[in-house]
Amino acid sequence: MHALKPSDIQRLSPLLRQKANEKYTFVHPESDAIRGLSHVMWTGEPTVDGASARNAVFYGDKAIDRSPCGTGTSARMAQRVAKGQLKIGERFVHESIIGTLFEGVPMEAARVGEYDAIVPAIEGWARVTGHNTIFVDDRDPLAHGFLLK
Repeated sequence: MHALKPSDIQRLSPLLRQKANEKYTFVHPESDAIRGLSHVMWTGEPTVDGASARNAVFYGDKAIDRSPCGTGTSARMAQRVAKGQLKIGERFVHESIIGTLFEGVPMEAARVGEYDAIVPAIEGWARVTGHNTIFVDDRDPLAHGFLLK
């Protein structure tokens, strides 16, 4: 990741995502409604003192996450636990492309479908960047959403 510029990540990620989705079938083990690769995580050595690893998470058409990504941090911890590089209860500090940090801990081992997993805990900071008020009509039969299969 150290040799990649943000423009490289924006250029290469859609191609990598497309090729991966063409070659492999990604389906969540407990819900076949969750499928396909949507985010691409680039990884590297940390640049901030105390960080365990660094990443850049690409999503959408051209966005790069400003945070280390909670889902990505959970995945990195699960990966490291599976490889014996991180222990249950051990601290993991994940650095984003711009130096923001999440601190995570794999709290316990778990199973998701037939796969080994972890129950993660993650801390970080967030700022309110907007307010939104959504009104739901009590008579709306789709007030709580819908799922297409």
